[in-house]
Amino acid sequence: MTHQVHIIGGGLAGSEAAWQLAESGVKVRLSEMRGVEGTPAHHSDQLAELVCSNSFRSDDAEHNAVGLLHAEMRALGSLIMRVADVHKVPAGSALAVDRDGFAAAVTAEIVGHPNIELVRERVDMLPASGPTIVATGPLTAPALAEAIRAAAGRDQLAFFDAIAPIVYRDSVDMDVAWMASRWDKGSPDGDGNDYINCPLDKEQYLAFHQGLLDGEKTEFKEWEKDTPYFEGCMPIEVMAARGVDTLRYGPMKPVGLDNPRTGRWPYAVVQLRQDNALGTLWNMVGFQTKLKHAEQVRLFRTIPGLEKAEFARLGGLHRNTFIKSPDLLDPTLRLKAAPHIRFAGQITGCEGYVESAAIGLLAGRFAAAELRGATMAPPPPATSLGALLGHITGGGDAALYQPMNVNFGLFPPIEGRSKKADRKALYTARAREALREWQAAI
Repeated sequence: MTHQVHIIGGGLAGSEAAWQLAESGVKVRLSEMRGVEGTPAHHSDQLAELVCSNSFRSDDAEHNAVGLLHAEMRALGSLIMRVADVHKVPAGSALAVDRDGFAAAVTAEIVGHPNIELVRERVDMLPASGPTIVATGPLTAPALAEAIRAAAGRDQLAFFDAIAPIVYRDSVDMDVAWMASRWDKGSPDGDGNDYINCPLDKEQYLAFHQGLLDGEKTEFKEWEKDTPYFEGCMPIEVMAARGVDTLRYGPMKPVGLDNPRTGRWPYAVVQLRQDNALGTLWNMVGFQTKLKHAEQVRLFRTIPGLEKAEFARLGGLHRNTFIKSPDLLDPTLRLKAAPHIRFAGQITGCEGYVESAAIGLLAGRFAAAELRGATMAPPPPATSLGALLGHITGGGDAALYQPMNVNFGLFPPIEGRSKKADRKALYTARAREALREWQAAI
């Protein structure tokens, strides 16, 4: 196949960009390193593998910015959202997926498209010419990272991202744990009881908190020691170090969870969320960690209900990199120093599975329009897509630039006075109208 666009990286962003281009009739070469060489975080060579949580977060398009982003991507024919909907598992108001089924389905769609050629290869240099989309994600191989740094003329930033453990469902003691969603607001798919809840009393919690502080951690390499964590994926032991009650107001908060054996909220709680369609694997919500593996097994088995827990995967830590996008990219994601190159996904500094795929979707559509000799206007800032794109390319202070999930704080303020409780609905209504007008215009 003679390709018109070269995409480097077959994660969520690269797969979505390839799909958008291919559906527009554009021939795509999709280069993916896995299959030739692995990464510190991935476990397979499947495209769009989910390496951290299996959750795409809230699917509530009325009151949540990421739920609104889901809706906008569905309206634009997103491959990632279509496959996620097919492979969803119970997770309350969130959209979570069977990670293996999801990745296998995305791979099959990409491989089966007549306009896409999937090539298993490591790319070490940026193409000197020809439309290119770099979607190598936060684990870009060193040689290509150096090529990007040279092309951009600036240093990359870096942060750490931590992975939560996964537990086998049949190893959880359900005589201690119980099924429920916070405030009983579960999804119909899970009969309203979407989470396994493991209760801790005050003494157990304090002992667990101290264990997090004392536990043996992964050693950093010298070049990693000054790298900051991303606040949205903070290792649990780092949160614990911020104060004895930090976890009780974060991933271990007991609010809205009545223990059926006591009729009361526990002092703290560990929640597990279904990770695959069979319901055999459950991940520990918010338990990203850099504890050493043996220490994880020892400490997590002190949690009531997990005394005999068997782990399908233990937590881990990997170094992520992203570029200073506000300085380096134009409003259509082109590298200003080399406009034939676009960037997409987490390497741009967006954070989250859905956000990564959304920027891939836009990069693919921008490139397709350019090949037609047209210019596609960016989505309005009142939409989730436009707000996220504006954060990445909006010309903010690159020295202060940090990865960001989509949120209503990125949207233009609502004009006039409104009740706080009504504001999210107003954001949503305005976004839907703006998206309709934009779609009609393009």
